[in-house]
Amino acid sequence: MKIENTKAQMRKGVLEFCILSVLKDDDAYVAEILGTLKDAKLLVVEGTIYPLLTRLKNAGLLNYRWEESTSGPPRKYYGLTETGKLFLKELATTWSELHNAVTIVTSQKTTKK
Repeated sequence: MKIENTKAQMRKGVLEFCILSVLKDDDAYVAEILGTLKDAKLLVVEGTIYPLLTRLKNAGLLNYRWEESTSGPPRKYYGLTETGKLFLKELATTWSELHNAVTIVTSQKTTKK
């Protein structure tokens, strides 16, 4: 088993949560979202994020608006819908519970039976 495959699957598993979290306080366009993820050492490529944003939009969690840019073509800004905010709140609760459970399991000393 290759460790890189497992690490990639772990990152994919939390990517939706991270993207929604990036958008919780303010709308952002793709380059800003990618920059925030990169700063957190969660490297994601555009080919991964666009389909995910479309899926989240189609699920009613995100909306978008076009805004003119002074440095190029118009930018598509994504933001959370009310449904998206509720979904993010549920994910945050689940993440907290999962994080606590994993911390307990991984910090326990193994005992032989």
